Amino acid sequence: MATKLVLQSHPLPVFLFSANHFLRKQSPHNSSLFTSFSTVSSPQTLTLTHHIIYGPSLHKGTNPSQSSAQVVDEDEREVINKESFSRVFELSALRVPAEECFALENRLRGHLLNWPRVRNIARVPGDEMEDEFKKILPEKNDTGEDEEEKKILDSLDRRLYGKADDDGEELSPVLYRDNIMKSFNSRGYVNFRNVAKISRPKKKNSNKRRDEGEGSDREKRIGKNDFAVVEVVGNENDDFSGLLGEDFKGGRWRGSTRLLLLDENLANKNVEELPEAVKAVITGELAQSRKTIPELVQCKLTLFYNYWQMNEILEALLPRGAIVPSAFETIGHIAHLNLRDEHLPCKKLIAQVVLDKNKPKIQTVVNKVESIQNEYRTMQLEVLAGNNSLVATVTENGIRFHVDLAAVYWNSKLATERQRLVNRFTSSDVFSGVGPIALAAAKKVKLVYANDLNPAAVEYLERNCVLNKLERKIKVSNMDGRRFIVAMFNSHKAKSITQVVMNLPNDAVEYLDVFRGIFIERPKEMISPMPMIHVYGFSNASDPEFDFHQRIRISLKEVAVEVEIHRVRHVAPGKWMLCASFVLPEIVAFASLS
Repeated sequence: MATKLVLQSHPLPVFLFSANHFLRKQSPHNSSLFTSFSTVSSPQTLTLTHHIIYGPSLHKGTNPSQSSAQVVDEDEREVINKESFSRVFELSALRVPAEECFALENRLRGHLLNWPRVRNIARVPGDEMEDEFKKILPEKNDTGEDEEEKKILDSLDRRLYGKADDDGEELSPVLYRDNIMKSFNSRGYVNFRNVAKISRPKKKNSNKRRDEGEGSDREKRIGKNDFAVVEVVGNENDDFSGLLGEDFKGGRWRGSTRLLLLDENLANKNVEELPEAVKAVITGELAQSRKTIPELVQCKLTLFYNYWQMNEILEALLPRGAIVPSAFETIGHIAHLNLRDEHLPCKKLIAQVVLDKNKPKIQTVVNKVESIQNEYRTMQLEVLAGNNSLVATVTENGIRFHVDLAAVYWNSKLATERQRLVNRFTSSDVFSGVGPIALAAAKKVKLVYANDLNPAAVEYLERNCVLNKLERKIKVSNMDGRRFIVAMFNSHKAKSITQVVMNLPNDAVEYLDVFRGIFIERPKEMISPMPMIHVYGFSNASDPEFDFHQRIRISLKEVAVEVEIHRVRHVAPGKWMLCASFVLPEIVAFASLS
């Protein structure tokens, strides 16, 4: 961030502070306020440059793999090397008793790590202790009887390290189990049924497949849903791995403890350099009443690929300066992308990131190849990642739809607009598609007439009617829009039609001329009231409402048409989708066709 300050002649000193100076903690390596400045002749100009990045970032830390983010697999396809997105950060932490960690967390609030999705309390692997074993630990003696306390600790050490066989004291549970293990013979653990049960091999689950090699070790270490690992650096004088297993490698066991991760600005600092609140926990009065004194340790926090957000991964993968795609349409289990031309060389990588960061909801990622140009309004889609299924189940406004994106049109962005329109009641849908408007209207009116030219859309419309138990309230047709309008209004059904929806934005306005003279052969007394027409369209004009209104007048060949126009959404730069609602004028409906 660069800020310029112009200093005029004034007897008082003038200071300018960046907003980041107040909202973020200042880096310990950047103690001066003005990192760089330059002065010129009057008036003086002072330029401030402030680069402070707080929190985790792919530009910080160290990469343990030191490999490229993109690799080529056996099929010569570019895939993401997830190991290259691992970052290791050095932090300081306080090792405190487990039962006191929450009280100390509240006391040290403001000095602990405050990173998104990373807890500032970490468990130490192999550091847990059962309640029965806690009884062996000595309590802190406040009467000054050091000799008695020393004897208790010596007794504990003998029992813990296997020196209690002949002194008459009860063995610890750990050592007792170790002695039982040594008594194994050809008959097995006959006299120790519990140990025999524990010693039996676990049954293999055929449904779970374990990966081989380093990948499985990493998954075992970080867990299925974990994205971070905290490891204590140093303190490896003693090794309990032979007695207690690999998880107990490290220092002398002191009971169940937790790590309070300190702020990243406090990393690699001595006790004297820490804030007073932290020093009070370690050396102050707070430590005098505890049986275990908190300890300052150095840790390594490793953040894996699963931790980083989608935009952070894409920013690292795409070329420098490229726009990061951040939004996509969700249709059931399908993520629908509209990638720019600059993204096409990396489309497979982008799709893989979208799939990884949105599982299990997203199973397929597709990209629209070209704009809609056919009469069925279907989109040419390319499957970029995941499975190849384009048949999805969508729930909108409490109604379920089966949609095949390869054969029918669907746009989830119009859900709000469809609900707005349905609230005004609908009884005839000329271009219904799979029925998002028709089915919603059928829940409010007695009967709905739905039509679409696409046979696949009509098939899914009928399926959706049965799926939502509305097949008796919707009459489905498969014909051209003009023929459908003429057939509806020339039959006995015309009197029951009060609303007409023409949801074909590309050229629905061109179908309005069919309403001219539609009631020429009927008495005016039989047609009351006149139907309300809702027509959709696009406009690139500077005044889209006026442009759309003019096109409606031209199609109806009538100037005196009162139209209510609603802006639906901005579909492209300078291009709006509009909805015009108007009552069919009698002068148009009874106009002569000559």
